[in-house]
Amino acid sequence: MREDLLDPRAILLHESAADRTEAIRRCGQALVDVGAVAEPYVEAMLERERTISTYVGEGVAIPHGTAAAKEIVKHDAICVVRFPEGVDWDGERVTLCVGIAARNDGHVPLLAALADILLDPERARTLREATEVHQVIKELT
Repeated sequence: MREDLLDPRAILLHESAADRTEAIRRCGQALVDVGAVAEPYVEAMLERERTISTYVGEGVAIPHGTAAAKEIVKHDAICVVRFPEGVDWDGERVTLCVGIAARNDGHVPLLAALADILLDPERARTLREATEVHQVIKELT
């Protein structure tokens, strides 16, 4: 994965959220905070989640906006938000959210790279258990 997609400020490893909506809002805000998206993108992430769950297994969700929200993406980026206590995600326990903001089809290679990492149980566990930003950057780049 390209290093420029992951701003260290968008790696939050000690978060908590009452529910999946709050967890998605936290991911969206991380993308807003690093200048990747405009504020309305957060609502587009919630809209996407209402349409189809972004839970991908192994305690990981990949929230992202709707296709219609692409024009409010300023630049492709990801955020990594860890919820050590877990968040109920429609009956599943999510401890790691990887939020994606992508213009055009920029999300396709991002999702492919994430899938490679998450399909490797060791790498997926390293990400889920990371407590230092440098661990996440090393694993994802």
